[in-house]
Amino acid sequence: MSASTMRRLLVASLLLAAASQILHPARTLGEDMEITRKVKSKVAPTYPEIARRMNITGTVRLAVVVAPNGTVKSTKAIGGHPLLVSAAEDALKRWKFETAPNEDSGIVEFKFKPDN
Repeated sequence: MSASTMRRLLVASLLLAAASQILHPARTLGEDMEITRKVKSKVAPTYPEIARRMNITGTVRLAVVVAPNGTVKSTKAIGGHPLLVSAAEDALKRWKFETAPNEDSGIVEFKFKPDN
């Protein structure tokens, strides 16, 4: 990757980070709670290579709605660096929860740190 491409990506990520600090989505009921339904299978997020190169770390918080059949119905980022959010959402959408009579909602957190 050329130096000019890296500079463009850095500028774009900084702009996205600044925008995410300004535009906080409204919080809804259930977003302050961790999801209580038991997870049957988890998929770990893949650390984005560009984030690794830029040494971006942190926690991504996602609001999740789980359907009665245990699949993830929807996710919404409520915190975290934009370069890490999509990796967290992609992983969470592949999680499977226990079945239940109703939808559940809550918060799931992913912590991103480089491997040592």
